[in-house]
Formats: sequence, C-alpha cells, structure tokens
Amino acid sequence: MTRAVPATPPVVEAEPAAAAAVFGDRLDLARRFTSDLAQYGEQLGLIGPLEAARLWSRHIINSGVVAPYLHPGARVADVGSGAGLPGLVLAIARPDVHLTLIEPMERRTDWLRDETERLGLNNVTVLRARAEEATGPFDQVTARAVSALRTLVPITAPLVRDGGELIFLKGARIAEEITAAAGVLRRYRVRDVEVLELGAGLVPEVTRLFRATVGGAS
Repeated sequence: MTRAVPATPPVVEAEPAAAAAVFGDRLDLARRFTSDLAQYGEQLGLIGPLEAARLWSRHIINSGVVAPYLHPGARVADVGSGAGLPGLVLAIARPDVHLTLIEPMERRTDWLRDETERLGLNNVTVLRARAEEATGPFDQVTARAVSALRTLVPITAPLVRDGGELIFLKGARIAEEITAAAGVLRRYRVRDVEVLELGAGLVPEVTRLFRATVGGAS
C-alpha cells in the first residue's frame, strides 16, 4: 500500500515507562507500530486527529495489557480490527499466539497486511470480512470499541469453540452493558462472566476486560 507522508507530522505522546513492562523484548516492534500508526493513522482514517498525543497510553498499552490473558498457542480472532487495536498489538506481544484480524473495510485490511509484512509478524492472518462471514472455531475472540454486548455477542460467540472465551476491551459502562445483554448471554450460552481491570498504575485509565466462556461444562 502506497502511503503519502503527512504535511505536518503529528505530535506523538512520549513513550511511557510502562511500555517496557508490557512489551519486554518485543518493545522495538511495538515502537515501530506506534510510530507508523502515529504517522499515517489519521490520514488513513484509522485514528482521530487527537489520538497521536495519547497513542501509547490510550491505545497501545491499553491493548497490550490484555496479552497475558491469551492462552498459550491459542487461535485468536480480533473482530473489527481496524487499525490493529488490539489485534496487531497482541500479535506483537504474544508471538506464540496466532491472530486472525477480521475487518470488512478494504483500506483497513490493506493497512493491516502492510503492517504485518513490515513488522515481520508470522503469526497474523488478515481476513477481509464481517464477523458473520468468518469461519471458526477460535479458542478466543476479542474486540475493542466495536459495539455493545447485546450486538457484539451474537456475531462473536458463534466463532468460539465450545469452552472457548470472549475477551472484549470495554468502557466504563460495561456493567450496564452486561445487564442489558442478559438475555443474549443466555441465548448464546455465555457463562462465567467477569470484568477485570488491567493496567492500574501503568496508564491513567485502566483497561476493562470483559471475559466469559462460551458453552462448555457448567
């Protein structure tokens, strides 16, 4: 994919000390991805005009703190991957896990493929499709800033193997979403629901991770 250089380089948030703690020996790859996203993200419609100034804390580390919750060797789908948040970030942090990035928009899948190749990631597959068109099963399915649970669960739970997990990055109103989605959760056999707060002390705002099992033994 050909990229034009932005006329005015964006003001990018300085790398916080937490980045080293989250990415360890994969930090250089995280830096390269962050730099590319800062430089081209607004131009390609991947991030808003104010996001470069908080890219590390609000997006990169926010996604990276989920990495320990991926199962070793798992097949993970990222639905609505967009800029690669959290999919590419998780692929960087967890080279032992295979990420399938599911995204319906062509320019975004072009970006995801370009970055995957540039970063030399061999644990990523980019799929141009809607979630309803994708084929599982996956061990885990993740999503970030896609839709409310009552809409998201019906398009993601069918992708998960029996006993697999949904792991969604959600906002401050996740408790309300869970209540509103109670019927949907029952219908799709989503159980053992919990909300974890990740990244306390690392970034200004914690990452709220909705985690639940689909099917399996009660």
